[in-house]
Amino acid sequence: MAAAGAHPRPLRVHGREQPGIIPLFPLSGCILLPKGQLPLNIFEPRYLRMIDDALAGARTIGMIQPRETASGPPPLFDVGCAGRITSFAETGDGRYLVTLTGLLRFRLGPELAADAPYRRAEVDYSAFTADADADLTEKDIDRERLFDAMRLYLDTENLSTDWEAAAEAPTEALVNSLAMGCPFAPNEKQALLEAPTLSDRADCLIALMRMGGGEGGDGQTV
Repeated sequence: MAAAGAHPRPLRVHGREQPGIIPLFPLSGCILLPKGQLPLNIFEPRYLRMIDDALAGARTIGMIQPRETASGPPPLFDVGCAGRITSFAETGDGRYLVTLTGLLRFRLGPELAADAPYRRAEVDYSAFTADADADLTEKDIDRERLFDAMRLYLDTENLSTDWEAAAEAPTEALVNSLAMGCPFAPNEKQALLEAPTLSDRADCLIALMRMGGGEGGDGQTV
């Protein structure tokens, strides 16, 4: 791992500083999106320590996917998402039940030399500062097209949902919830995370759900 140099400047978003160095939680097949909520069940000692340290500091953790590797610490994808711990509970057997609320995406910088049992790195938010604001492309999303793909995919995957709640959900919340919750492959999840705008993410999501439902592909589920 490369040792970091001068500490990067933190970014202020809506009156709160986002630290330029954050702990990383690498988890394959799992993404966090801005304004999304991700429940986590923490039980490994190194990540229990990470949560303790985050709660004592900025309460910020970076969710990022590892790339596939044969051995050793896996390299990470270039883009992840910072989240703030917004709920915390400890179970009787010592696990932590945590909810992360997505803040904004980041581009991964140099990892710090290991002085903690978990990974930390410099991160750069500059390409994603718009994540903290309302996405103006939301109005361009065809909800009927989204729901058609959603029905096809959920039927094929034998999954269910609360259709009444889905119909009432804001478009951004619906797209991000599906992108985070559907069991897509890690590279497909990463494509959803890195989509430049909400409209782009919705287009990617619809394409993935149609492929998983047998449209435009070989009929196999993702």
